[in-house]
Order: sequence, then structure tokens, then C-alpha cells
Amino acid sequence: MYESILAPTDGSPTAGLAATHALALADAFDASVEVLGVVDLDEAAGPFDAGSVDEEYHDRVETEAQRSVASVAERAGEQTVETTVVEGDPAETIFDRAADHDLVVLGTHGRSAIDRVLTGSTSAQVVRESPVPVVTVRENGGESVTDGTAAGDEPAIDYDDVLVPTDGSDAAEAAVDHGLAVADAFDATVHAVTVVDVGALAGGGDPTLGGPAAGAPASGDLLEPLVEQGEEATERVAERAREAGLDAVTEVGEGSPGSMLVDYVDDGPVDFVAMGTHGHSGLERVLLGSTTERLIRNVSVPVLSVRPEDDGE
Repeated sequence: MYESILAPTDGSPTAGLAATHALALADAFDASVEVLGVVDLDEAAGPFDAGSVDEEYHDRVETEAQRSVASVAERAGEQTVETTVVEGDPAETIFDRAADHDLVVLGTHGRSAIDRVLTGSTSAQVVRESPVPVVTVRENGGESVTDGTAAGDEPAIDYDDVLVPTDGSDAAEAAVDHGLAVADAFDATVHAVTVVDVGALAGGGDPTLGGPAAGAPASGDLLEPLVEQGEEATERVAERAREAGLDAVTEVGEGSPGSMLVDYVDDGPVDFVAMGTHGHSGLERVLLGSTTERLIRNVSVPVLSVRPEDDGE
């Protein structure tokens, strides 16, 4: 599934944690890793334009970037790792580099001497526009790993439970292959979950999308077929998991997709999430871009976001 992984870093603790997951995924899939440092002089200069950055400052920032990527490489052990430091816009540089890889793994926030190379807005932009799937990693209550972790001290990463939200749409299905691949690589249990958006049924439906008129009640006549579709969608994922020799569980909930999925991660033994970035189906847009971003912002486990191939084309 993954032969080459791009791991942007800025030397921050969150980027260090993301690098840990990138190395773990690379080890599981026998993939190579490119550790990327982006020197964003325009951002670092603040109110001054890039032309005002003197040579001494430029050298200091570039040296810090070199140190950050080198420290990740030192943690890789015998894995194949390439380090790259370039100047440019972080998001645009990541897009350009991502095209040569199968997966991007990055932290959702970052602040270091390179100064906000990987900001939350950068990670959100990468998720929305990357040509390949993106794994975002959020710092977990201060429990992060710095890029300075010594070789041999790398914390063990083991995904025992992988959540695959689904609504049966093409966007959701695009993520199923990735979720099952990660689960298979780590021999994890697959959690196939659908959330029927009761709020949309009750008042947020759009008749032009085939949903109920605004203000229509979430009646049993409307809800029951959507629950049945959810059960069918989750069971399809579970069957594929079982055919691959994996354990699988299914659940269909009713409520706000973002809130319920965040609660599912927080309350259950979930170590990894794989989901589509958009979804339109009879389940009334269960997997919206906003839902994906809500998980990225609020759960402490890695979230793999997959865009459907025709998204935005």
C-alpha cells in the first residue's frame, strides 16, 4: 500500500510525535521515508519582507531545519530515510513533494526556531489538497516525542484498534482500503462505524440533495432506511476485514457525526482513524469535510484522511 512516506517536520514536539508515527508506518509497510524541513523565511520574518532577512539569520534558521530533519533520521535505525531541507511556502512545498510519495504524515501544529512551519492551517490545507492520503497527528496532552529522541529509545507504536467511519459513499469507500491495510499491517481490530445525522434529518436537510425539507421531523419513516443503509455499509467493511483474517466490530449510531465519532475514539480502544474527507449518500453527508477536520482537531490518535480520486477535479 505504501512504499514511500513523506514526513514534514519543524523540530516541534508535535512534529516529533508525527515523525514517530511515520517511522512506525514505514516499518510496518517496509517503506522509505523522506523527512522534509521547510524554511519559510517570509513567515519567520514577520512584519519584514523576505528581502530584509540577513545572511546570519538565514543560516541560523536553515541550520535549525537541518538539525530537525537529521534528528529524525537518527531515530530511524536501519530504515531507509532521506532528508531534505528547502525554502518555500510550507503547504505548497509539501504538495509538490507529496506527489512523489504514497502517504504524508505530519503534526497538526508546530512552533520552533523555524517558526510555525507546520501550523494548524497548513495541516488543514494539506489534508484538503494533498494528492495522496494524509495522516495528521495531534499532541496528546503534552505527551509528545521530540525530534531529539535518541536512536534505540523510540517509543513502540502499535495500532490495536482501527476506526473506519463509513456511510457507503465513494468518499468513504476510498478510505476503507487504507484503513484495512493499516489494520492488517498491525493485526488490529477494525471498527466499522456509521453515524446517521439526525440533526440534518430534523431540520438541516437540503431537498436539492434528496434530503427532507428544512424543519421536517426525524420520523421513523425517514430514519429507519438510513439506519438500514448504515448497517449494510458497516457490515460490508467488516466482511472485508474478516476475509483478510482480522477481527471486526460494527456500530450504527444516531446523532451528530463529528461529536459521536470523537466520543467513540475517546471512549473506546481506538488507536488510529481512517476516513474519507467528503461523503454524500443516503445517509445525508455523514462524512463531511467538517467532520474529518473535527476529528483531526479533537482526537489524540492519528487520523488518516483520504480524498476520493475525483474530488476537486
